[in-house]
Amino acid sequence: MKGIDKKWVFLFILSVVWGSSFILIKKALIGLTPLQLGALRTIFAAIFLLIIGFNKLKLIKKTEWKWITISAFVGTFIPAFLFAFAETEIDSAIVSVLNSTTPIMTLLLGVAAFSIGFSKNQLAGVIVGLLGSLLLIWSGAAVNPNQNYWYACLILIASVCYATNVNIIKRYLQHTPAMAITAGHFVVILIPAILVLFFSGFFNQATLTSEELMPSLGYLLLLAVIGTGLAKILFNTLVQISTPVFATSVTYTIPIVALFWGLLDGEKFSLQQGAAACLIIFGVYLANRKKKKTT
Repeated sequence: MKGIDKKWVFLFILSVVWGSSFILIKKALIGLTPLQLGALRTIFAAIFLLIIGFNKLKLIKKTEWKWITISAFVGTFIPAFLFAFAETEIDSAIVSVLNSTTPIMTLLLGVAAFSIGFSKNQLAGVIVGLLGSLLLIWSGAAVNPNQNYWYACLILIASVCYATNVNIIKRYLQHTPAMAITAGHFVVILIPAILVLFFSGFFNQATLTSEELMPSLGYLLLLAVIGTGLAKILFNTLVQISTPVFATSVTYTIPIVALFWGLLDGEKFSLQQGAAACLIIFGVYLANRKKKKTT
């Protein structure tokens, strides 16, 4: 498979997998709290990844563990909880659209912290995308007055976390195998996840005997193994064989899959919200166009 073809295949697979993750989070939250979901998602994914990738840890240099640790928390651990808390208040489809700001955040962070140049089109894309985000939040609050759209800020924070992660991988872990990076991430965050689960009330009798627990764990197992474990390997590879902005452009198509699942599940999505979503995606498109860099 040619390199140029491979990255597009990875992009398509990630779009389907991560586009389905939002509805899985929603379903898993029926029997779990956000803290329990985030912790168990990390633990399940860690067990799976360490089984298949533990021997790859030796490929990580001592000097790289600092970046592995930072990348693990901002790229996996923190977002897992942010998304879980956000979906207790706002629809899964809206969360997926707001997640589309990740390439915009990647560009902003690249300029601010990694001395990456930018074009006028990219600046325009940032402005358009952020305006679309504000419109989506405002229109969503109008369509769903019973939902607390302040929780949308959690998704924007998660986007900044993801943006930090891809820039770190591209700059400091470019030559480290993707499987090693992913296994390293979960070695770092496994113990913190176990501690969060222990103090989350998961082992209370009321939780363990709940009728909703087993179905929720089933959804969570799919989310952890496929949506977190395998997808992380693919994504880390995609970052290395493309660019940070291209890799995060998976968020172009994630909302399409997520909206499909959300509508099937009875979520409301107005024309105004659709216009806001298109505005965000158009902003991401502008930010992703290749132009001559200026300072």
